[in-house]
Amino acid sequence: MRTRLLSCALAVMGTMAVGAQHVMDVNTKRLGVPVQPTMYGIFFEDINYAADGGLYAEMVKNRSFEFPQSLMGWRAYGNFEVRNDGPFDRNPHYVRLSYSGHRDKFTGLENEGFFGIAVKQDATYRFSVWARCPQGGKATLEVRLVDNDIMGERQEFATTHVDVEGSEWKKYTATITSPRTEPKGALRIFLRQTGREPMAVTDVEHISLFPTDTWQGRENGMRRDLAQALADMHPGVFRFPGGCIVEGTDLATRYNWKNTVGPVENRPLNENRWHYTFGHRFFPDYFQSYGLGFFEFFQLCEDFGSEPLPVISCGLSCQFQNPDPTVPGVHVPVDSLDSYIQDALDLIEFANGPADSQWGRVRAEMGHPEPFNLNFLGVGNEQWDYDDQHGGYGPVFTERLRKFSDAIRARYPDIKLIGTTGPNSEGWDFDLLQPRMKELHVDLYDEHYYRNEEWFLSHGLRYDSYDRRGPRVFAGEYACHGAHGKKWDHYETSLYEAAHMTGIERNADIVHMATYAPLFAHVEGWQWRPDAIWFDNLRMFKSVSYYVQQMFAMNKGTNVLSLLMDGKPVAGQDGQDGLFASSVWDATTGDIIIKVVNTSRQPQPVTINLKGLRGERTAQTLTLQHNGSMTDDNTLDQPERITPQPGTISVADGRQGSVLTDEVEAMTFRLYRIRK
Repeated sequence: MRTRLLSCALAVMGTMAVGAQHVMDVNTKRLGVPVQPTMYGIFFEDINYAADGGLYAEMVKNRSFEFPQSLMGWRAYGNFEVRNDGPFDRNPHYVRLSYSGHRDKFTGLENEGFFGIAVKQDATYRFSVWARCPQGGKATLEVRLVDNDIMGERQEFATTHVDVEGSEWKKYTATITSPRTEPKGALRIFLRQTGREPMAVTDVEHISLFPTDTWQGRENGMRRDLAQALADMHPGVFRFPGGCIVEGTDLATRYNWKNTVGPVENRPLNENRWHYTFGHRFFPDYFQSYGLGFFEFFQLCEDFGSEPLPVISCGLSCQFQNPDPTVPGVHVPVDSLDSYIQDALDLIEFANGPADSQWGRVRAEMGHPEPFNLNFLGVGNEQWDYDDQHGGYGPVFTERLRKFSDAIRARYPDIKLIGTTGPNSEGWDFDLLQPRMKELHVDLYDEHYYRNEEWFLSHGLRYDSYDRRGPRVFAGEYACHGAHGKKWDHYETSLYEAAHMTGIERNADIVHMATYAPLFAHVEGWQWRPDAIWFDNLRMFKSVSYYVQQMFAMNKGTNVLSLLMDGKPVAGQDGQDGLFASSVWDATTGDIIIKVVNTSRQPQPVTINLKGLRGERTAQTLTLQHNGSMTDDNTLDQPERITPQPGTISVADGRQGSVLTDEVEAMTFRLYRIRK
């Protein structure tokens, strides 16, 4: 009997010795600060063909012939003419199709789409066109899906038609079903000529092709699989429409929300600054149709249960591209901001105003008489001030922000205003702006940081020392960018993002929002990486960074719980062997949620003392790990190569509470859910 007791004691001591160096104490009795419902969200910017050619399901490029080269994206043939006195004042261009001169010749148009027009077998597509016969009479437009590179007998593989009649502009629609999957097709339109008499002259405008199976079945809808991927992130906040496109390279190309609402046919084209920002990734056919506009953004927020967070121009064009604010015409003078401030006030009315108000009526006429319940508004993107050592131009941003703040708070005191600390996470500009955000009494300020592995591993305590009396933080753009040429999506950097997010979560009293960036990238049209979701015209995959965001968002809890190792936060500190950890309580489920990230190249034993929790139980786990190269990620061909894997682990009863003992494998993110 004595021998058995000695053996048991030695076994227990041995177990304790293995885990003693990584003993984490979680106080389950005392709830900490609330975790905001907005804590983890998404940030959308039209970069990497995220809108046109991406989330926005329109398949026709330059559908209204408004690109600077009117027929960019089109091949026109036969007897045609581009005209500019069309039915839509902000999209005046259209194409006139006339008899070719011979019954065996053709007049028509062909559109290349965004990197091809891709269709799926047995799927249906909605073709629409605004058309008329200006001289009277009738005409037929034959619509074809074609494969120009096929070795078969016929290029077309699906057809439909519309009959145009009368001299007034009308919208015509038809449905076309694809008998096969084709990733690189085209849309061809013939002015049909079948009889002896020539077809009537026909004008065509706003030529469109959408899948009928869009997100929520909307006619001006989103690509279903990409929208579903966003919904699956369970975002608490949705920041839109950017990014640098909010500013524009110049004032003429800034994002103007008023141009993105109302009938889609009359939303004017805007230049996308990302088509020319990088000469090594140049896409001269990248524009914004504004088909995905503020109304659609608000709808998506409603769909996802997210707080909408629109960002508006403060009258400063991109300061990276226009560093000297004294150049005339580059930025709006401070004393000329009235129209920009009115845009901000009108936006709030568009979102929240009654259906009989000026801008509430616009929302109602678009099909949403109820308000969208906007609570947050960002003013400016990556703007900054200058000190005497860096240009000496003074408070270029904050003097503008103050004018916006005064006007908005006077009329809408409940709107929470979000400022910015510029494009950097530290340095002279950050140090200059951070105290000014406090002086201006913004509710939150937006921090951006795209940093390398070393930065993410060494800044685990970033928010622990922040002034608790100041504005709250919105980590509005961040991602780990691999050093030494490894600036692409890969497992290692995603793991370091998870490590960083434990520090965000631990400091939920300071950080109220966090959104990874960028969100989308087309594999044939990207300008920036890494990104959360990659796609081509038919497929998509979620990067490991996506799954990191999803794991936090779906397990954010409602209150922080204290988690300490030797009395210190677990944040990759000396003696913690690359471990990062945080813990929360979820009042909706009764679960304690613990997140542990092992960033070391060795397995690490951990013992988690759940103080105040008694008894044995089984915990659910979710583990993100990869046994291959740390530079691997998911791909279009292997979309689930690296995904979180569920499991279970036993929780024992201990002297001071329940005890969870585990070994967290090298370079692994493990999440535990323990029912209290």
